[in-house]
Amino acid sequence: METPDIMTHLSSFRLTIDNIDAALIHMFAERFRCTDQVGFLKAEHHLPAVDEAREQHQYDRLKKLAEGAGLDPIFIEKLMQFVISEVVKRHRQIAAAHESGNAEHFPTANGS
Repeated sequence: METPDIMTHLSSFRLTIDNIDAALIHMFAERFRCTDQVGFLKAEHHLPAVDEAREQHQYDRLKKLAEGAGLDPIFIEKLMQFVISEVVKRHRQIAAAHESGNAEHFPTANGS
């Protein structure tokens, strides 16, 4: 049987989780705005969409951060592999749009 005290605690935790989720969404949006700018710079200077050395450095750095925060570094690596794969996909799309002269029409993370 659920007691009001338990429900109050549960509601409080859920509100905190909802706030964290909202913050994560906004942080991802900001991250993609920034990585889109990297993509535009790479396209303008004909640089490849993938920088394997940078990616490996990022994975190593993020896994250490995860360990320091008490998180499973494998989980963080998988999460970031997904995020970085999306970044690379967007960089390729930006490069293709740049090559075709349509880079200014590329939809950015903020929807413009």
